[in-house]
Order: sequence, then C-alpha cells, then structure tokens
Amino acid sequence: MAWLLAVCPVLGIIAMAMSLSHLLPVATSLVLDDGTTGIFLASMGANFATGASLWLATRRYREELQVREGILLITLVWIGGALFATVPLYLGLPAISFTDAYFESMSGLTATGATLLVGLDQLPPSINVWRAELQWLGGMGVIVLVVAVLPMVGVGGRQISKAEIPGPMKDDALTPRMTQTAKGLWIIYVALTAACLLAYRVSGMSWLDALIHSFTTVSLGGFSSHDASLGYFNSPVIETVAMVFMVLAGINFATHFMAWQQRRLAHYQRDLELPYFLGVLAASVALITVFLWAHGTYPDGWSSFRHAAFHTISVGTNTGYATIDYDRWPVFAPLWLMFLGTFVACSGSAGGGIKMVRAMILYRQVFREFNKLSHPNAVNPLKLRAQVVPNQVVFAVLAFFFAWLATLVSVTLLLTFSELDVITAFSAAAASLNNIGPGLHQVGPAANFAVLSDFQTWVCTATMLLGRLELLTVLVILTPAFWRK
Repeated sequence: MAWLLAVCPVLGIIAMAMSLSHLLPVATSLVLDDGTTGIFLASMGANFATGASLWLATRRYREELQVREGILLITLVWIGGALFATVPLYLGLPAISFTDAYFESMSGLTATGATLLVGLDQLPPSINVWRAELQWLGGMGVIVLVVAVLPMVGVGGRQISKAEIPGPMKDDALTPRMTQTAKGLWIIYVALTAACLLAYRVSGMSWLDALIHSFTTVSLGGFSSHDASLGYFNSPVIETVAMVFMVLAGINFATHFMAWQQRRLAHYQRDLELPYFLGVLAASVALITVFLWAHGTYPDGWSSFRHAAFHTISVGTNTGYATIDYDRWPVFAPLWLMFLGTFVACSGSAGGGIKMVRAMILYRQVFREFNKLSHPNAVNPLKLRAQVVPNQVVFAVLAFFFAWLATLVSVTLLLTFSELDVITAFSAAAASLNNIGPGLHQVGPAANFAVLSDFQTWVCTATMLLGRLELLTVLVILTPAFWRK
C-alpha cells in the first residue's frame, strides 16, 4: 500500500496550510475582544502540529499523485478539515456536542448552510466569522487553493483537481498549468467577494456583517450572523445585492476566468449552461410571483415579486438565505424551490446539486431515446448547442444521476425509519445532498436542524459530504476495486 503513504505528506501540507485560516477569527477576536482568541490559537497550533508531524513522518514517500490518490486525498481533506474546524466550535460553544459541532463544520466546508445553532446574534463575532470563512473556503473547493502551492513542494495538482472540480467535463484545462488555473479562479473568487463586501457595506450593513455575508453569498453557502438570516435587515436593497452576487456565483467560474483573462464578454455567450441557468431562474421567478399573488399570499404584486425573486434565486443557487418563512407558502411554491435547488447551479460554480449541464444532458438523452425508438437506424449524436457530447460523458452522467437518485431515496428512507415525518425527511435529505441548507417543515427556514437526533445528524453530515464531492468521488472509495493494486 505504498500509494497510500504518498497521500500522507500532501495531506500534512494541506493541514498546515489550513491552520492559517484561523488568523482571521483570531484577528476578529483581538479587535472585538470577544474572549475566543486563546481557543482559536490553540486550534491553530493543533492543526499545524498535526500537519507538520504527518509531513515529517511520511515526506520520503512523496511522489506525483495519480487519480486514485487524488480521490482519496480529497475525501480525507474534507473529513479531516471538518474535524479540525470543529475544535473552535466545540471549545467556544460549551453547550454544543461533538456531533453537532462536526455537523456545523461539515455544513460550512461543504457550503451547505444547514445549521443547528440558535442565538446566532449572541454568538462571539469570531465564531460567526469562522463559520462564514469555512463556507468561503469550501465554496470554491479548499483543495484548489492549495493546488496552487503544491508544485513548490514537488507535487502536481492536476489529478487532485480532477477529483474536486464539479461537473462532468473535467479534462479541459483553462491554462497549460493547473497552478495558473487555480490562481486565476481564486483571483475571480476574491474579486467577487471584495465587490460583494463593498456592495453590502454601501447598502447599510456593518463591516462585520458585510464581511460575513459576502463570504457566504459568493460561496453560495448561506450562513448568517443572525437567526433571521437576511430577513434581519428587512432591506430590498440588501436583498438585491444578494441576488446579483448569488447569480454571479452560480455561473461557471471558468467562464468568469476566461472572460477576465481575455477581456472578452463573448465567453458568456458561448457558455453552454448560462442561457438555461438564467432562463430557468427568470421563468421560475415569474411563475412563483403569479402563483403567490393569485393565491393571495401577499396583498400586491410588488411584495409577491420581491419574495418570489429572492427565494427562487437563493434556493435555486443552493445558497439558502431566507427573509421570510417560505414554508408557509401554498405547498407548490416551496416544493418548486426545492426542485430548483437540485439542478439549477452551473457546473464549475460554488453551487451543488446535479448541475445544469447534467440536467441538459439528461433531458437531451431522453429525447435521443425517443428518436431512436422511432428511427432505430438513424445516427443521432447528443449535442449541446452544436457541440457533440461524447457517449462516455453521457454514460457518466447517467451513472451519476442513478447514484444521486439512489442516495436521495436511501437517505429519505433512513430518516423516516428514524421517525422523522416524510416531508421533513425528504427535504432534509434533498437539502443535504444538494447542499441547499434549509429544508421544509421541521428543518425549514424558520427552524433549523437542531430537531434532529444524533443518528439523523450523522446521516445528514455524511450526505452533505457526498453531495459536495459529487457522490462518485466518495462512493468509489467504498468499492473493492479501488483498493486493489
């Protein structure tokens, strides 16, 4: 099992790099004197020491990673990263159990946004900053940041990125070197975050709230520093800022990168998913607006549009912010929102779910089979905007969709077996698997996941990991073939 040892020095390097993420909450604690400085420093030291020890013990096994090692490394980074991220929460919040702290950390790193904490307004500011920073790091994929550093220690990042980058078409490098790609993507990510921060500040948020919510908006994570989420501000201007940046973050970051690198907006026109992403969101906003107005949920068209637009974009992009309890809407509307959250976000974005490009391929494949039944001898390749999709990609998408559907059903059955009502169980499973955040009923936007038992919490924690790493990346590790030489 020498190939297993090759993963360890890289894992140690990543752990040391991740320890630096504690610096922001440490600075926040020092400036605001909230009493958590020692906790974050202790967690930072433990994180760095563990990583350094692992690297020193295994550095002689360092070699270029292959795909199998990259897959294992990615999974270990997310599991171990959430474990280290648990330490400040467990020590800083005396009433929280380890199970709940690990759930909160995994929800942060997977940019899911499901929470079981109450009293967010009274938490030490550094804790809220830590939760938001976890989502910001997880939104793009914490491993991509470290990939830019790995070549300096003699480990290439291409194999790692293929395991992490979402979407079915992972082989196309945006630049000749993966390092340049990682740096370019993070430049775009940081720039969007900075713009969002300034927009929130100008719109009336404090600097602290603007920082926290810019992190969780651009990452499509949805954590807030207030129990009422963005409803705390009751501001159409702030909601508009959130919608703009949620849409931008829901677009493939590769498209942003290419447009920025070549200074050409034409790349947005050539993006396969973008017209469908924007079209589905716009049509859904119109549908929900008319539906709410027709049912008298709100007294006028403006209120219907305001709430329909915000929550359609929020849930559709897997962010999970809320300004009102949309679980109280007539049942079709919240179910439609959950449906959108399963597929709307673009591949290569910070969102979760099936991704729009896979939904497009599945849709086209259905009609391809219809045509084949009518014309058995016809040659009918699957195309997306005149681009032929190879059959191997189609087969991979079909396999992914089956795994996704089987996981959704299995998790729902597990949760109902543990005595959750079916709507709560299904929505908790869907919200976790698609990294949406809030579900419906007992885990809806006006409640949270604190109602879950420890067993249910661990089921949802594992489901969030599966969803963030796109199922097959994790499930393949459970197969005997993965461990055979």
